[in-house]
Amino acid sequence: MSVDVPQLARRIRRHVLRMVSMARASHVGGCMSVADILAVVFGDWLRGSPDEADRDRFILSKGHAAAALYATLAECGYIPIAELDQYLSDGSRLLGHASHLVPGVELSTGSLGHGLSVGCGLALAARQTGSPSRAIVLLSDGELNEGSVWEAAMFAGHHRLESLLAIVDVNGWQSFGRTSDVLNLEPLADKWTAFGWAVRQVDGHDTPALIAALNTLPFSAGRPSILLAKTVKGKGVSFMEDSLAWHYRSPDAAMLKTALAELEGGP
Repeated sequence: MSVDVPQLARRIRRHVLRMVSMARASHVGGCMSVADILAVVFGDWLRGSPDEADRDRFILSKGHAAAALYATLAECGYIPIAELDQYLSDGSRLLGHASHLVPGVELSTGSLGHGLSVGCGLALAARQTGSPSRAIVLLSDGELNEGSVWEAAMFAGHHRLESLLAIVDVNGWQSFGRTSDVLNLEPLADKWTAFGWAVRQVDGHDTPALIAALNTLPFSAGRPSILLAKTVKGKGVSFMEDSLAWHYRSPDAAMLKTALAELEGGP
């Protein structure tokens, strides 16, 4: 699939704003921070369609960013774009946390800390069956507070799961404050290295840099790879950027109009 990745990321952000505003929902900040990552993974890199046995598997471990994933899937042809208007409405399959009812969603997620373990299982199964399938897991930095993440990290390093890629959305915030204040993660790169992973760090909004990094996988032969992507919560809308308020807040009609105007010159 050949797409204009920066334009795709902008469309994802615009969809997210409309969806969250219409549903009076939350997590818009964390959706905006991963838009460029999702645009690169789905628009430039992921191999195979949902019905192919040897497809790459993408898991949104930070399942509360489901609106961004649904918007990406719609833009990439997995579901109709018009269906995005049903986000969080009664009877909709577009639930507030990622739902496997939606084509392209491999695993229902939302209870943080579980995606990487499943990614380990997928990578191990692919090796045992000789499949070229790769497992890609997108986590949040706050999610790294969960002990199950580090159990999976240890497992992946021990089993040398070369086809496993973890991407961490390092936006510096979690539910009730900065990650550095709630439970400091640093030195984060050193932690993953100690668990046997090959680590790279990148600007999570620099799409050419993201593409270049993914195109060099695995980062080290015989080791799982992790990309620490430094991002900005609420990226793309000035009054949302780097603000805890937009973890739970929903934009009203006036805010939505202003936000859309910042993303591509008007609604």
